[in-house]
This record gives sequence, structure tokens and C-alpha cells, in this order.
Amino acid sequence: MTTLAHLDLAPCGATAGTVRLPGSKSISNRTLLLAALSEGDTEVRGLLDSDDTRRMLEALGALGVQWRQLNERDYLVEGCAGRLPVKQAELFLGNAGTAFRPLTAALALMDGEFRLSGVPRMHERPIGDLVDALRSLGAQIDYLGQPGFPPLAIHPWQNQRNEHPGLRTRVRGDVSSQFLTALLMALPLSGEDGLISVEGELISKPYIEITLNLMRRFGLHVEKRGWNEFHLPAGQGYHSPGVIHVEGDASSASYFLAAGALGGGPVRVEGVGSDSIQGDVKFADTLAQMGALIALGEDWIESSGPVAARGGKLKAIDADLNHIPDAAMTIAVLALFADGTTTIRNVASWRVKETDRLAAMATELRKVGATVEEGADYLRITPPATLTPNAVIDTYDDHRMAMCFSLVAVGGTPIRIMDPQCVAKTFPDYFAELATVSR
Repeated sequence: MTTLAHLDLAPCGATAGTVRLPGSKSISNRTLLLAALSEGDTEVRGLLDSDDTRRMLEALGALGVQWRQLNERDYLVEGCAGRLPVKQAELFLGNAGTAFRPLTAALALMDGEFRLSGVPRMHERPIGDLVDALRSLGAQIDYLGQPGFPPLAIHPWQNQRNEHPGLRTRVRGDVSSQFLTALLMALPLSGEDGLISVEGELISKPYIEITLNLMRRFGLHVEKRGWNEFHLPAGQGYHSPGVIHVEGDASSASYFLAAGALGGGPVRVEGVGSDSIQGDVKFADTLAQMGALIALGEDWIESSGPVAARGGKLKAIDADLNHIPDAAMTIAVLALFADGTTTIRNVASWRVKETDRLAAMATELRKVGATVEEGADYLRITPPATLTPNAVIDTYDDHRMAMCFSLVAVGGTPIRIMDPQCVAKTFPDYFAELATVSR
């Protein structure tokens, strides 16, 4: 495959059309791991084909899980009933947090020797809070580099019960919801009564709802006591639902819904809608607050611009977007087309993603002429009278940076996207799909 150093996007005149979304990354990787840990075989339909899911599939194969591809988007995973066959493995997981964190927790409660590593950026993404929580359960984990960060060496679990029956642990909720997801998915492997307490405010709650929903589909009951405690009764194990369908990716939907708002529309995305279990469908509500016209069905969402004429302004907003951190990046670029200053609040988790997204967004928004105030957990964006044409946007090996800034061209200003193939992490065909709704 030819590697493109950059992609020049010409201004778009109008938008309209329909896009069938690729599968959700969050649902795909959770489903693959749960299927592997289940009793029975699972047919996973509509799996996302991306770098992150390939990393999970490679890791499961290295751990002895048998799987095969049935057709382009459907896979059959043979469950291992909670005990992975291979007891010693080295796993390279790229920059896939949705693979690295849950696998760390699952392997830490097993009897084996494992090494987990990734790309340099993954080794900068904190994992200390998860490791501390697992160590309190008797996990034997060593840091192979900087303490608190990957790579990791995992040794056989030493089940050291504390003074209370069952397994009890605590985890911070304000760094990454993936830590809680990893613990929730792993604790049933012990067969014991489990209790997870969350310290501080839990961020990205909709992602925990995805985890709980999928665990239920695999036969696991979790008692949620507000957002502070999660109780997992003893004696439960994962059981295959037989067939499970992966929803379209709601975060990816945000770019096309935004395109409908900027270019007039209507643009419809298929694969997510009112029946979705993903929190990022709430992006449509925020887009409506900015003046877009939204229509919704069980399996689709459609957006149109606030006015029929080209050049109509969106409304500036001041919003807490902690519940949709990935889709909130799309709002940051839409702020370039708003009628005033937009403030995006409570997104400190951006700093520990594929790159420091708060710093990266601020830097790249300024390249197109915006005035940007960057805080510890917020961005305040004031658009210029006229966007700077042909800005060169660095993407930091972050798929969402590339997809977000493509919207500048949809809004009528030419732009250059560096390293456009970084979108392969979740949406390899993104630019081709964008072209189908652009005129």
C-alpha cells in the first residue's frame, strides 16, 4: 500500500447522501475479548476492520484463542470458558487502549507470564491506577520502563484475599474510564464475589454503560450502586449469546453529521440511532444546540444545516462534554463556523488519549486562524472572520485529529491533512466515504 505524506482537501460546495458506518471500536474490542472468555462459540457480526481490532485479534490468537473470519465483517470466536490456553506470551498492542487495558486486567488474574507493550505513545499513556487496583487483588505486575506506564510484565496471580470475603478493590474514576471497564470485565474470571469502588468523579460514564450492556449480553450481572460502587456476585461466568451484532461507530458518525450541518445536507448515517448503546449518539443533541436540524430513527441519524443558504452560521455554545469526549473534538472544529466563542468543558481525559488532544487541538485550530484559550480541562475557541486557507494540519498519529480537521474543507476552506492514513485506527475508508457526501 502506498503511504501518503499528506492529503489536500478542496473546498466542498454542498453535502448530501447516506453513509453506512463501520463498527464501533469500543464495542468491537470489548466483544472480542468477552467472546474469547466465554463458554461456547460466538459469531460476531459487523466487526470493525481497523488497526485496533487487528491488534486485539492478533493478541487473542497469540493467547491460544481460535477465531476465523467468515466474511468481510463477520468472525467466529471459539470461547475458552475463562481460561486462555497459552500461559506465556509477548503481546504488542500498538496504540490500542481498548485492547491494552482490558487485556492487562484479564491476564493479571490468570496463571501465566505475559509481556505487554505498544508504540511509544502507548508507553506515555498512564496505567498506574489500573495496576494499583489489580495489585490490591493479588496481581503480580512489574513495570518494564517508567513506573505507572507500559510496557508491563505480568506474572501468575496470587489470590491474596483481604479481611473481607471476596475481592475488593478501588480505582480512580477521573483519568480513564477504561480502567474501570478493564476491572469489570476481568473480575468474573476469579469466580469470587467482587466489589469495585470508584474514587472521585467517574468520567465518560456512557462508555461504562457500553461495558455493562455487553457483559449482560454475555450472561454477567453487575449490580451498579450509583456510579461509586459496582458489585459482581460470585460464581458467574461468561456464556456466549451465540450471535452478537456490532453497532456502527457513533464517534465516527459525528464527522458526517457535522458535514450535514456545514454543507446543508441532509446527510444520514446508518448503523446508530435511538436504539444505540453508545453515549456518543448524544453528539446529535449538541449539534442541535448549535442550530443543526436533526432527525432520528432506530438505526439512523440525519442532519441538515441550520439554514438552506451556504454560509449560514452555527450557534456558539458553552457545554460540558465529558460524556462524549471523542465526539467533542468534532464540536471544537465546528466552533470555527459558529457565531461567537465556543467553550468545551470537562475534557481533561483528552490529555491521555492517542495524543494530548487539548494541546494538539489548540495548536491546529490556531493554524486556521482561531483564537484559542487552552485550560487544564477546557478549550475556548473564537473563530476568525475568515479561515486561513491551505493550513497544514499535523495529526500526531491520531485518527480523530485527521477526521475532525477534514471538516474545514467541508466548510469551504481548502486544507492539507498530514499523515492521512492514521485514520486506519478506526476508519480506513474515511476520506473515500466523506467524498461520497461532498459536492
